[in-house]
Amino acid sequence: MTASDLTDEAARDEALRARIHQEMADSLDEELELELDDVRLDEFDHDGAAGSPSIDRKLYFREVLRLQGELVKLQDWVQHEKKKVVVLFEGRDSAGKGGVIKRITQRLNPRICRVAALPAPNERERTQWYFQRYVSHLPAGGEIVLFDRSWYNRAGVEKVMGFCNDEQYEEFFRSVPEFERMLIRSGIILLKYWFSITDEEQAFRFSMRIHDPLKQWKLSPMDVEARTRWELYTKAKETMLERTHLQDSPWWIVDAVDKKRARLNCISHLLTQIPYQQVPHQPVVLPPRVRNPDYHRGPIPPEMYVPGTY
Repeated sequence: MTASDLTDEAARDEALRARIHQEMADSLDEELELELDDVRLDEFDHDGAAGSPSIDRKLYFREVLRLQGELVKLQDWVQHEKKKVVVLFEGRDSAGKGGVIKRITQRLNPRICRVAALPAPNERERTQWYFQRYVSHLPAGGEIVLFDRSWYNRAGVEKVMGFCNDEQYEEFFRSVPEFERMLIRSGIILLKYWFSITDEEQAFRFSMRIHDPLKQWKLSPMDVEARTRWELYTKAKETMLERTHLQDSPWWIVDAVDKKRARLNCISHLLTQIPYQQVPHQPVVLPPRVRNPDYHRGPIPPEMYVPGTY
């Protein structure tokens, strides 16, 4: 090998390292983009978490990426073993459920791990068996479903806002233990998380949404009305936890005043609740490209290209 060949090989290696570095930086930027809300939040005088300084950002990012690596292993195990996983995320409006769900799903295959966030029931659904519309979203073997609010709507918002009567409310509490036992007997791994924040913290986050054009869509008229019924929601939550904290399907409370700590704590705990293992994989070998000498790529008209605005 000549000196020129060595120089060319070194240049190729350097170019490859630069490409790898850029790819890793792009991957990290995905997480940084999700953190923009927190960066903008830090610009305001925020006393909601006074006395509890947020976690160091460098440590936070390192742990998020580590935990997401474990979530990929969990995903592989679920798919390989044809397991069925259901995770319920409940809590007050703006408690941070969506932020945790985004971090869980960010690196996972959406065909394996999907989110169920159901809208208000329509006229037909209101005449169905209460659990019916949730059942259609349950996982098959090899799938994970994250419910961003779940059948516990009846024990919370429906009770407080008067969308169900007392008979329907009591029937829910009679039915839900057996319903969840049926899910577990069918092989579903069921986890239930309640995200807890303070009155002051919710008021602050609502204020942020009101003044932030990127987040105003998150604040519905129902959310505004819920603020006036804080104590009723508290009472409903306490009743719900007391009557549905079951041995087979217990509730886990996430202290969510500090969003970063809540994300790390919830994901870390979720991983401890499922006995996943690393699935061995055969090394992937990229085959050489097959070239056909008779194939000639035709030109693409310039007007078909997206304008290079950036």
